[in-house]
Amino acid sequence: MRLGSIEEVVENFSLFDDWEDRYRYLIDLGRELPHMDEALKTDESLVRGCTSRVWLVPDVKDGVLTFEADSDAHIVRGLVAILFAAYQGRKLSEIASINIDVMFKKIGLDQHLSANRRSGFFAMVERIKFLIP
Repeated sequence: MRLGSIEEVVENFSLFDDWEDRYRYLIDLGRELPHMDEALKTDESLVRGCTSRVWLVPDVKDGVLTFEADSDAHIVRGLVAILFAAYQGRKLSEIASINIDVMFKKIGLDQHLSANRRSGFFAMVERIKFLIP
């Protein structure tokens, strides 16, 4: 498996009938994340608002966002992978037009994640959107 576009991720979620399979897929997505160097896992890169520990280090070059991210929780790593599929390598001007809320609902995460995990997911989204001028 490879981490594809956000559209591919949403489509893949629709292939599963039950949430146990969807959670397995979410965890598998997290396993596809590139390794994050331990030296980058600092208090400054820690995302506030997440119950699990999540580190996110964004970089913008020539108006294009790249980032490294990781979590100490399997499901949250999967959520990070969804953000990776949505935002990695995108121009900052494109990021504003990505409606991650709609993607989140299409996948069904709005109904099947705990309030804390939803909150943490959107804390990561806000961290990314903070970079948009």
